[in-house]
Amino acid sequence: MKYVVLLGDGMADYPTKMLGGKTPLQCAFTPYLDQIAAEGTLGLVDTIPKGLNPGSDVATLSVLGYDPLQTYTGRGPLEAASMGISLGPNDIAYRCNLLTIGEKDTANAFMEDFTAGHISTKEAREIIVDLHKALGSAQYQFFPGVGYRHLFVWRNASSSPETTPPHDITGKTIAPYLPHGDFAEEVNSIMRRAGEFLINHPINAQRQQTGKKQANSIWLWGQGKKPQLVPLTKKYSLQGGMISAVDLLKGIGIIAGLKVLPVEGVTGYIDTNYEGKAKMALDALNFMDFVFVHLEAPDEMGHEGNAAGKIKAIELFDEKIVGPILNNIGSFGDYRLLVLSDHPTPLDIRTHVSDPSPFAVLSSVKDENKAAGLSFTEITAKESSILISPGYLLMEKFIKDWRGFAGQ
Repeated sequence: MKYVVLLGDGMADYPTKMLGGKTPLQCAFTPYLDQIAAEGTLGLVDTIPKGLNPGSDVATLSVLGYDPLQTYTGRGPLEAASMGISLGPNDIAYRCNLLTIGEKDTANAFMEDFTAGHISTKEAREIIVDLHKALGSAQYQFFPGVGYRHLFVWRNASSSPETTPPHDITGKTIAPYLPHGDFAEEVNSIMRRAGEFLINHPINAQRQQTGKKQANSIWLWGQGKKPQLVPLTKKYSLQGGMISAVDLLKGIGIIAGLKVLPVEGVTGYIDTNYEGKAKMALDALNFMDFVFVHLEAPDEMGHEGNAAGKIKAIELFDEKIVGPILNNIGSFGDYRLLVLSDHPTPLDIRTHVSDPSPFAVLSSVKDENKAAGLSFTEITAKESSILISPGYLLMEKFIKDWRGFAGQ
């Protein structure tokens, strides 16, 4: 049996006036997602436990079969795993965004762009390397990542403050959302000193000359210590791979025992290499039992409030990833194919919410399908009356006992 998971990050949404009271999934042309929903089993999955932030970190742990209430320690250490950064038992890893603060150094300073205009990896790497030279030490270490996404590690830290994801406060005054609590003064000091350094960085001077947004600040958040997980590959005695442009997903994959499968030209944005992801997934099935393909683009469009962009991202996901895999997976023998959104990222509020998201499973074993004849949308998933909650139970059912579930 081959197992494939295709995850469109943040695809789920709320009905919006931008789209005449519909969701992007309702508006998008998605024949392959609809085929899986119609011929397979459609429902909702609750990936965010009550009390936890509705981030892709928590949601992906759930999708892979881990109870976030027992295993989640923070986003930073998951990304550290992807980047090959070793963490000691008392080290705390923070996600470090390069971003643009509007009206900087005033009481009205606000979160203008949590991506610094989707700064390129090449530009960002130079900035982070120089930032480490200026502010780094044996205790404070900056590590370059991809695009605007980087890492800061505080070695032998006693504790950490409470932090807020920057994508949750787009357009808002930052003062109420700065780190607060234990060691907040130290963390805020690092952010402030970094901002002072970035003002005169050559990359920002170049970006200003070309009319691009400047990376004039960093934002530290998502901190945590190294988690302890039983690898999914060991739990189910299989070999598996992770395909993603995002360090977070790669890190979760590594900790779960999955091999990161690199694809040239992936960006974590709408201009990513969709065809390359599908090809890599199909190639990997020649020697693996399990492949997880992640697409970040719908989530990014949700954060931007870009309705047309989100519809396009979903349609490209369907056409260039879901379709080719659906049309070719049968050549490997028996299979189960899972398509889903990890959490909604509603256009109207531009951030994640914890509502259940639609999923659909298609199996080559006919009596494992409900064949409800429904399309893949939030509304039809709800109408199916199937809800998997807590969401971490989905993976166990998907790999071991789908026949029994689909027959309920």
